[in-house]
Amino acid sequence: MLLTIVSFLLLLGALMFFHELGHYLAARRNGIEVEEFGIFGFPPRIAKLFTYKGTVFSINAIPLGAFVRMKGEDAADMSPGSFNAASASGRAVTLLAGPAMNFVIAIFFSIASVLSGFPASVAHPLLEDVPGASVAAAAGLQSGDILLSLNGEPLLVAATTGEPLAANRSLTLADGTSAPAEGLLVLRDGTRVTLTGTDNSAEELLAGVDVAPVLGTQITAVVEDSPAAQAALAPGDIVFSVNGTPVTPGNSLSQQVSALAGSEVTLAVVRGTSWLEISVLARQDPPPGQGSMGIGIDGVQRMVSLPFGQAVMEGVRNIFGYVGMVVSLPVMLIGGQLAPSDAGFSGPVGIAQLVGGAVGATLDTGFWFPIWQLAAIISAGLAVANLFPIPALDGGRLLFIAFEKLRGRRMDPEKEGVIHLVGFALLLGLMVVITVSDIRSGPQAIDWLRILGE
Repeated sequence: MLLTIVSFLLLLGALMFFHELGHYLAARRNGIEVEEFGIFGFPPRIAKLFTYKGTVFSINAIPLGAFVRMKGEDAADMSPGSFNAASASGRAVTLLAGPAMNFVIAIFFSIASVLSGFPASVAHPLLEDVPGASVAAAAGLQSGDILLSLNGEPLLVAATTGEPLAANRSLTLADGTSAPAEGLLVLRDGTRVTLTGTDNSAEELLAGVDVAPVLGTQITAVVEDSPAAQAALAPGDIVFSVNGTPVTPGNSLSQQVSALAGSEVTLAVVRGTSWLEISVLARQDPPPGQGSMGIGIDGVQRMVSLPFGQAVMEGVRNIFGYVGMVVSLPVMLIGGQLAPSDAGFSGPVGIAQLVGGAVGATLDTGFWFPIWQLAAIISAGLAVANLFPIPALDGGRLLFIAFEKLRGRRMDPEKEGVIHLVGFALLLGLMVVITVSDIRSGPQAIDWLRILGE
């Protein structure tokens, strides 16, 4: 409990500090006086740290973020140096700077999460064709070989693209077994073979060779009294083929079995160090939710690393994908495509529970991915949420500036301040409702161990 509270306050404080730092820097640049920068917490003030160019930097008692108080921000003050006296562009830039800072921090944390090692759906490469002049042929590899490990490290490829991936640490193979310390471990015709004498890297071995990602589909559950249970399939089995046809991204297990529904199929599976061929009935009309054979399947997850350049691109891509999803939520809610209960809104209690779970997962596994990834998500969420056109939020204030430019004159700052005050009160009420919902629904958690493949 203490770990959850402390980690939540530290993370929220850091993200809010950078948000307010963006406002502070932009305000100063646009001639707006900043009377106080509460770098941690909200009033009452605990300590005045120092004063810099007229701004009091302070630490405050309520540990729920940070704040910047600009001159005349919520009043009719039009005197020089006040927020209201600044130009429309100056006010807009100052308001945008907070969410922009959160977005930059989100990208930073997202890149850090990928660089520290991230979970990916992995497979092992099946060599479909080995040219005689290739490095693979010189190393003794043959068409049909499945590469499992190289010098003690799992030889993994992306389950969808077949691109080589580096294991983040010396981990097990996709089937859960350990890799030999030396040599090239190959699965050849169902038998494990260790080839020695090669000093080539995985990239060199796969160069010029047609590769298919295989052993990337794992049985996660077996329904009692189903054909799979009768055939003795077990959770943890890795499926290689159906009737001799390898399971690949373009020819998945579900696709193959559906095409053979009503008949008995033969699955080649890897169980530990054993290669098994198991016949199982693919039912034509299975009970709802069971599937033809009565199994649950998922991709094989492992922690992997990417080169720096690719890691940066992956981190940026992840954040843009998340922001796109968050932006689409209001549209889906309004259109009835998503129920409010399924939107996943969380208040301080729910977010604190998620942060505590991420910190606990990092302490348990040694992987920093949960902390960096959650920090990136929360920071990006803060950026987007603050830009929603709701009074009291940055987006609401920007909306008034847009109306000002369209009308050619601005609304009375005092009236605008009242509207923002009402909006703030409504936001507080909404926060109370979400918090009560968080408490009633019980602890919120992400199954980080499953995501990390642990």
